[in-house]
Amino acid sequence: MSNAVWFVAIGALLILMGTRPPVLQRLNLTPSMVYLSVGVLLGPLIFGVFHFNPLKQAHLLELFAELAVLLSLFIAGTKMPVPFIWNAWRVPLRLAFISMTLSVALTAAFGYYVLGLPAGAAIALGGILAPTDPVLATEVQVRHMGDTDPLRFTLTSEAGMNDGSAFPFVILGLLLLGAPVSNELLITWGLNEVLWSTASAIVVGLLAGRLLAQCVRGQRCLEKQAPLLDDFLGLGLIGLTYGVCLLIDAWGFLGVFVAAISLRQSEMTLAQSEKPGQDTETAADSFDQPHETIRHLPTGVSKGSLMFKESLERLSELVLVVLLGGTLFYDSWSFRAVGLGLFLFVIVRPVSVFLGLIGSGAPWRLQMLVGWFGVRGIGSVYYLMFAVVFGLPEELALELIHLTLVVVVLSIIIHGLTVKPMMTRWWGP
Repeated sequence: MSNAVWFVAIGALLILMGTRPPVLQRLNLTPSMVYLSVGVLLGPLIFGVFHFNPLKQAHLLELFAELAVLLSLFIAGTKMPVPFIWNAWRVPLRLAFISMTLSVALTAAFGYYVLGLPAGAAIALGGILAPTDPVLATEVQVRHMGDTDPLRFTLTSEAGMNDGSAFPFVILGLLLLGAPVSNELLITWGLNEVLWSTASAIVVGLLAGRLLAQCVRGQRCLEKQAPLLDDFLGLGLIGLTYGVCLLIDAWGFLGVFVAAISLRQSEMTLAQSEKPGQDTETAADSFDQPHETIRHLPTGVSKGSLMFKESLERLSELVLVVLLGGTLFYDSWSFRAVGLGLFLFVIVRPVSVFLGLIGSGAPWRLQMLVGWFGVRGIGSVYYLMFAVVFGLPEELALELIHLTLVVVVLSIIIHGLTVKPMMTRWWGP
């Protein structure tokens, strides 16, 4: 497929999605479903115009997925309307850590006992498929700053956190492929990959977001008329936070999400301190009122750079999902892969959500919807490519690629077809 054909195909697809034809809206098709359809049509499954080989292009796909997840995590973090208070965050925290751990365990058990994978590969597969996705789940994510809908907030904050909290299990699976289980290995893994990497990522994110907000405030106080490049500042915060996390072996995805939340909350706190009489609702006050928004939101780096980053997110989603469609063959739809996907959506996700939220006080209706919308997507693709680049044996790499990509495609189709009707019922009487 020549460069000219790629430009024509991507350009036509961008114009199609930009004009939002009524037929697509009537069919309730999500953007990801449209992109996937184009990839399937152009790929080896239909016309064979191109074929994307994720094993040979693992480094490239890992980089693309990594950038897409970072952008989405930052966008999700800047839209988080709720301050750091336990009452508001207890449900997504339980989902991101307790439910996610249960999801890894159940998926790993299926991989080991049903699919016949080695224990290390089964655990790695559980970690790869555990995180819910901030990229492909835009229909159920927080829409804008001040959106305090409980379902959107819960799914968005869960996706932001579990993209980091799943990493230790991927690492554990890869370690077990190269060494037998031992107390020393498990203790070292727990101290380094769980405690240190998680805690340090949270600290780095909190400090980075707070420091940028303070620096910008000081700059604007010194030169009130001097324009600041909010886009560059936001991208700089992503790069700085992620880079520092990598240098100290912290989970960079979690660090970037926390940095975005910290930046937005710091900007709001600083703006309120300058105008103590300002009538500002906090999301904590209106959290139980889904349609109410925060008034008089202060402007800042987070808000100023949001539109640019959302455009980059949509473009990265388009490219990655089209490439995903170009990986599929007729024999990709094996009983093993489809069975794993259905097991994950119908059993693992609802059961892990139910068990993780016992005693949380979350309404049953919220638990049921959260239990269904565990969208798998670009986060899983990144973890998969990370494992391949890490050095998986080729036979295992091909097996995990096959299983993971089919599960992601099934998620795009199944969750894409159900998201709008179910969200309409959620917002309805």
